[in-house]
Amino acid sequence: MLPQTRRALLRRLAGGQAEGRAPSMMGAVVRDGRAVWTGARSSVEGEVPHPDVQYRIGSLTKTFVAVLVMRLRDEGLLRLADPVGKHLEGTPVPDATVAQLLAHSAGLAAETGGPWWERTPGTLRPEPADLFGERPQRLPVGRWHHYSNPGYALLGALVERVRGGVPWNEVLRREVLEPLGMGRTTLEPETPHAGGWAVHPWADVMLPEPAQDTGLMAPAGQLWSTLEDLCRWAAFLLRGDERVLSASSLAEMRRPAVPPEESAGQSGYGLGLQLLRREGRPLFGHSGSMPGFLASLWADAEEDVAGIVLANCTSGPAVSAIAIDLAGIVSEHEPRIPEPWRPQPGPLDPELLALTGPWYWGANPHVLRLRAERALELTPLSGQGRSSRFRAEEDGTWTGLNGYYEGETMRVVRERDGSVSHLDLGTFVFTRGPYEPTAPVPGGVDPGGWRP
Repeated sequence: MLPQTRRALLRRLAGGQAEGRAPSMMGAVVRDGRAVWTGARSSVEGEVPHPDVQYRIGSLTKTFVAVLVMRLRDEGLLRLADPVGKHLEGTPVPDATVAQLLAHSAGLAAETGGPWWERTPGTLRPEPADLFGERPQRLPVGRWHHYSNPGYALLGALVERVRGGVPWNEVLRREVLEPLGMGRTTLEPETPHAGGWAVHPWADVMLPEPAQDTGLMAPAGQLWSTLEDLCRWAAFLLRGDERVLSASSLAEMRRPAVPPEESAGQSGYGLGLQLLRREGRPLFGHSGSMPGFLASLWADAEEDVAGIVLANCTSGPAVSAIAIDLAGIVSEHEPRIPEPWRPQPGPLDPELLALTGPWYWGANPHVLRLRAERALELTPLSGQGRSSRFRAEEDGTWTGLNGYYEGETMRVVRERDGSVSHLDLGTFVFTRGPYEPTAPVPGGVDPGGWRP
């Protein structure tokens, strides 16, 4: 980072810590897959905290659980459309689907039955059925986002059940944390770690907060982590790692699954990730809170940048706003330099190259471009129309990856002599000329042709 960028980052962190009256605060920026800046204000046990000091990260835990569930899906051990009761017995909401639990759209109660779960031991809720009160279902299923902490407790139990009884946090350590080098992310605090505090709203005095083992509720928010580990986590969420989860599955997680709650101020919720827009930029990430701690991680996939903030107080600092601002400062002060253009490697397929260039949907001109690994990109030339990227399949077709044509099949239709007749994209006919009379345009083309 340039000196003026580092100063702007430190100023934002320092202002957030002072205005929020946090006993300590740490921040980081991740770019291009690595930490490019870290900062700290105030002290933990009399010392300025360093990136290896643990803080409790609250609901950021949910992003880890969501990745575990997506791994099960990618391995074919469950489907997102499966009702949770298919895999997990004893739940009072067996018909809620895995996807609905991930997206908080199952209409489940926001909190557990019984006492305040964040401040009481998990022994009070020994079974999944104990997570809910008399009315586990509070809203219609699948209609909109309603945040549910017990829903993620069910997902943790689901991971354990599908993995043959291995505790979810052990599955997490073995399948995610170790491959990513995140050895300081744990279920219980390990030295060195910050203590959690409540700060009096009207006086500059503090009260220590308890740190309970929440048992079955732990997947909703119990993990402890460090700034260093969370930088690795942010880089993974931005880029993927085939040892853990592919970039395509992570991209699926950050697509809106349901509209937001009216008061949420978000653009929606994906599969385990909060979504919002800031000054026109789509962001994804998660905030977290537990008694004595606040945490936030927000990332911009287009800029390949993320901001992270940790604080050891129950309330006060606007950690999400600070994390977003940290990432935004870097994007503004030091815009990304485009990657250099390079020709595609490997031999060129002449038939594939011949497909490129202008195509017409009716009279609307489009251009088809060849990308790496036989991928194609269709873009309207008039500025109006539907664009999409397409992945090449082994059977000679292409599958849409985004936009209106996501999941749709595009195929090249040939004449008997092997020449190209047209493109069939989900039954839409694309021809080399506008309404070519020789092409099989549904409804036919007027034999009189174009006229003044």
